[in-house]
Amino acid sequence: MNNNQRPDLAPLPKLRDTARAGQPKLGLVSLGCPKALVDSERILTRLRAEGYAITDDYSGAEAVIVNTCGFLDSAKAESMAAIGEAIAENGRVIVTGCFGVEDERIRAEHPNILAITGPHQYESVIDAVHQAVPPNPDPFIDLMPSAGVKLTPRHYAYLKISEGCNHKCKFCIIPDLRGKLASRPVHAVLREAEKLVDNGVRELLVISQDSSAYGLDRKYEPHLWRDEEYRTHIVDLARGLGSLGSKDNPVWTRLHYVYPYPHVRDLVPLMAEGTILPYMDIPFQHAHPDVLSRMARPAKNAKTLEEIKAWRAICPDIILRSTFIVGYPGETEAEFQFLLDWLDEAQLDRVGAFQYENVEGARANALSDHVPAEIKEERFHRFMEKAQAISEAKLQRKIGTKMDVIIDTIDNEGAVARSKADAPEIDGNVFIDEGFETLKEGQIVSVTIDEASEYDLWGKLG
Repeated sequence: MNNNQRPDLAPLPKLRDTARAGQPKLGLVSLGCPKALVDSERILTRLRAEGYAITDDYSGAEAVIVNTCGFLDSAKAESMAAIGEAIAENGRVIVTGCFGVEDERIRAEHPNILAITGPHQYESVIDAVHQAVPPNPDPFIDLMPSAGVKLTPRHYAYLKISEGCNHKCKFCIIPDLRGKLASRPVHAVLREAEKLVDNGVRELLVISQDSSAYGLDRKYEPHLWRDEEYRTHIVDLARGLGSLGSKDNPVWTRLHYVYPYPHVRDLVPLMAEGTILPYMDIPFQHAHPDVLSRMARPAKNAKTLEEIKAWRAICPDIILRSTFIVGYPGETEAEFQFLLDWLDEAQLDRVGAFQYENVEGARANALSDHVPAEIKEERFHRFMEKAQAISEAKLQRKIGTKMDVIIDTIDNEGAVARSKADAPEIDGNVFIDEGFETLKEGQIVSVTIDEASEYDLWGKLG
């Protein structure tokens, strides 16, 4: 299994153009979450269309763009280190992304940065690039794929449906960095997804800060797509995305960042009938009502165990993933034990956790009774041991069953695939070490599971 238990982290981008003679060349470092990765894709699509060659290497680049993360203080430190490395290796650096809002802090340490912009300020980034490295396009050579530049493998793509967030969770500064909820019109999202599928994408990973709230700011306005009306609403969007595939050419749609609002129950029948994957990534963060109140979490009063039972009654195969914070200020041993007991009853399939840490500007910093570091560490390990035991027991029951998997990579030793239960980078893998020679990346095949570990499966074709 990939050890990344953090769904707020995106896979490292893989990109490299072969530059033509005289073509300006830019480097890129993309940090943070999948939503930031989509921002990088949009910036690079524009730059590639203007004739720039793109590389993930500092060597030979005329400037380097660093797309930063500012969600946690540790992420800010990583961003600052990446900026410093880019300056040391190249010297000409443009900073963008969430950490870019702290212009003075960055310039205090790196005064020679060419430009600094905040999140989703695409035009400002492009303007900074133009000033640093003037474009030199050749319209007869610099062809742009219709789906734009993607930083993920060809067969899957992140589909960002909204920006920002209306919640005021005390541990989070995302609304300060990215503003309030701003949903994309449903027909625009569906057109983008259609174009991605036309260009070979077999799996769409729907992302936002709160996918359940999608369209609320637009009052769920309807639009036409393929001569049919769809509301700007997560249920209608899921239905439209699910129509993109066919029996002979299936397309998987995977939902991330789904809050357990009542209308989420309307998504589950779409999963049961196979329209979208039976998979929901739900950021529960904790289970004890008092901790959730101190966090100021939305849906903090939701009876989540009852909701989970209702979802499973409609779709018994549903896979539930979540991430939790351990050691939140004021968390008592009793509250933490409540979380462990809740996890025992909820039996979530995929679970990650991270230890609470202060974030500059977050209201949680001012809460009393911060948990000592050694207790946070001890609780983190106890939590992950519990989650691992649940995962191992669930995967053992998969032995002897058949399942469809999507092939991610192939080398001389075998193929690495994922099942419908596994999102890229943050969940498990299915390994195929026999008869894999004719497989292709992005291919969806059937396997019979013959071995399991705590997080991963092994299977044979057929």
